[in-house]
Amino acid sequence: MTHHHAVVWLDHAEARVFQFNRDEAEKLVVHGHKHHLHHKAGAIGSGRDAADTGFFDAIAATLETCGEVLLLGPGAAKLEFIRYTHRTKPALEAKIAGMETVDHPSDGQIVAYARKYFVAKDRMQPLLAHPA
Repeated sequence: MTHHHAVVWLDHAEARVFQFNRDEAEKLVVHGHKHHLHHKAGAIGSGRDAADTGFFDAIAATLETCGEVLLLGPGAAKLEFIRYTHRTKPALEAKIAGMETVDHPSDGQIVAYARKYFVAKDRMQPLLAHPA
């Protein structure tokens, strides 16, 4: 995949990664936990299982060639992924243009949402003056 824009819808079970342009989109699915994360009784701290770094590594690998990324998802996995990129993949963190909470859209809805998001984002960017 070599498109500039990407959108990732993720929860703890899977990530659906789409790299796209105005006319086409390519999809890749990365699988994560096979079980639900539960609060561990009697644990110090949050009590949550640690993030699946292998899962996040696989997602990050699919985004190496893209220029901008939008993260979507229903829960905390997208925030955990941003924290992971902050700690381990700062170049990828810099590519994350936004994060939105969405439930469980279809693949077509994900790509349509991302296209609309990036059109609006691009309109808000200041125009660069051309040298005389």
